Order: sequence, then C-alpha cells, then structure tokens
Amino acid sequence: MISSFGDEFDQPGALRGMKGTTPLAPLTDDFKNRLKGVNPELGDYVYSGETYDAVVMSAIAAELAGSTAPAAIAAQLIGVTSGGTPCDTAKTCLALAAAGTDLVYRGVSMRTGGFTDLGEPSVASFATLHFDDQDQLDDGKMEFVNAGDEAQASTKSAPPGARPSGAAASGAPLKIGGLLPKTGDLKLAYPPMAAGAALAIREVNAAGGVLGEDVAFVEGDDGTDPEVAKATVASHIAAGVHVILGAGASGVSTAVLPQVKAAGLILFSPCNTAASLSGADDDGLYFRTAPPDVMQGAALGDVILRDGPERIAIVARDDEYGSGLEENLRAALDRSGVSAENMLALTYDHEAETIDFAGGAEEVKKFKPDALVLIGFAESADVIKALLSAGVEFKH
Repeated sequence: MISSFGDEFDQPGALRGMKGTTPLAPLTDDFKNRLKGVNPELGDYVYSGETYDAVVMSAIAAELAGSTAPAAIAAQLIGVTSGGTPCDTAKTCLALAAAGTDLVYRGVSMRTGGFTDLGEPSVASFATLHFDDQDQLDDGKMEFVNAGDEAQASTKSAPPGARPSGAAASGAPLKIGGLLPKTGDLKLAYPPMAAGAALAIREVNAAGGVLGEDVAFVEGDDGTDPEVAKATVASHIAAGVHVILGAGASGVSTAVLPQVKAAGLILFSPCNTAASLSGADDDGLYFRTAPPDVMQGAALGDVILRDGPERIAIVARDDEYGSGLEENLRAALDRSGVSAENMLALTYDHEAETIDFAGGAEEVKKFKPDALVLIGFAESADVIKALLSAGVEFKH
C-alpha cells in the first residue's frame, strides 16, 4: 500500500478501489515536513516513523549504557520504552540518558504502550489506505485501526549497571549499518525508510550525538534477497558497526539473524512483521518497531469484514511474510465466523522473474469471491494483471 505501486501498471485506474492496511501511526505535519527536509521528493511515509524510532532508540540505549557494546545497548532497549520520565524528542531523551535518568521514549510510532519482553511493540496503529482512480493513495480516506494489548508491555526499566551520571563512556562513535531494501521486490518502500533513518541521524547528532561523538551511519542494501543481505552484513561486521538497521523483509532478517548473532551485533528492523520472529533464537539481540502480523491479521480482518463479504479469496507470496500474515488473517476471519468453505487460499512463487498466476487467476474466478486479499510486495502487480486478464471483475 504505497503510491509508487501504481507505476507498475501501464493503464491508469488498475488499482482503483483497492484498499489495505499497513503499520502506520498518525504522522504530524511537522514530522512530514522534517522528512521532506531530507528528501523533498518523498511521496510516501510508510515505515518512516518506525525507522526513525529504531535509530533514536538505539542512540538513547547507547547513551544510557555509556557504551556502544551491542550487548550493553541491547540490555537497555526494552527499558527505553517502559517506566521512567516521559520524553518524545531525540534531544530531550538523550539529555535524560546522559544524566543517567530512567526514561520512557514516546516518539513517532512508539506513542502508546511499549516493547514487550520480546523486544517488539505491545500495541500498534494500522492505517487503512485507499487507492484512487489515478492509482495514488487518497489521504482523505485514510483511517486508523489499533491492535494489540498494552498489558503485554514490559515492566523493565534501566537495569542495574546503567551509566550513572558523570561516568566515563566507552566505544564512541556509535556506528549503525543500513540493511534496507534499496533494490529488489521491496525497493518501492525504501525512500520513506531511508528518509526516516537520515532524519534520525541528523537530529541525534544535532542534539550532541551519542557519548560525545556524532553517530556514524554506514549505508547498506539488503536487496530483498538473503544472499545480498548476507554480503552486506559481512561488510558491516568488517566495518565495526554496532547496530544493523533492517532487514526489510522478514524472511531476509530470518536468513541473516544467525550471522548477526554470531558477530554479537544488534539487528533492529523497522518493518519486519512475521510472527515467527517473535520467538527467534536471537540471544536477545533482535528488535523491531514494526508490530507482528498477529496484530495486522486482526486489523486487516476488521477492514475486510466492514464490507460484509461472505466469500473471501486470499493470495499470498510463498515466503515467511506471506504465509505468516495469511495464517493470522485466516485465524481472525475464522474467529469472526467466516467458515473454511468460504475462504480460498492460494500462493505464488515470489522468486520467479515473472509471476505466472494464470492458473491461480482462473481458480479465483471460479470461486467467485466477494473480496480478494493480496499479500505481497511489488511483484504482486503481476498477480493483479493476471486476475484482470482472466476477467476477474473488481468492484470500485
């Protein structure tokens, strides 16, 4: 659900009437304008807030720890979102951290609740987005749906041994390595995440940096591909980064997590949503500001059922993200009374150079659904084209 997705189609209006959910907190005009100061051409904001928060939280945690050692930062990250003195800007929070004050960060996406003990949001906001007849998102129709349970938020605060006021710091400068989808199937989502990261680095350094020095950001591409991402991680390890920001896709993070863990670094994603990552074997080094799909499944199910469909087809890319969100969505629909015989679930090979969904499109047409859910990245444009070619009629 991003305006640039319309560029994948030759004919205007192919996406007219399509709607969906994405993790997104209501963004202030001030935050959008600050992002525009980084990238004046920015047209979308999806995951920009989550990326900004991941960078700022990493900086605060390092300042609290008085060290850039990844294990020391990791020990602070959950406590940064719970208990203590509230703060909502990089400048204010870093000043509190430098004074050794326990604090609770409430930034752009982390506005209510806090991290669970697993290092992910306990509550989240999802935007309901709508495409207009020019295949652009219509901001006037945007709504917000909340999901999650604030009671699941951790009660951890700054652990004993956190940096006391005036204590010496070690390991500066803090180095953060990018592992975001500059290329590959998720490249359409890269600009807002890149802007969020750049803005956070700018504002952290304008506030005095971390441990007395500017935070360094090392660019890196995950390629929406495990092998590309592994090469980037190896480069970051050699460069001495402390925190790796990414990856974009849940499956890519799953693939590189053992490599990151073996190096003792932090992997902090602003956009991973696969529920399977909640229980990942990470030695306490994996975090995410994006909510798991158990929440998005509930939010998406709510949006679908508002239109009162009886028969629902779900088409998902065959990877960890696609199958995970499909499973959580089907569970939400089942709880709402949609029977198994009234749901059709299909997958497609997301790794194919061109997605061949002709057969699946015929299955969808034969099923005659009242609603069709598509779970995918940019390559899912081929699925929509196949559905249109098969004569599946979309209601607007």
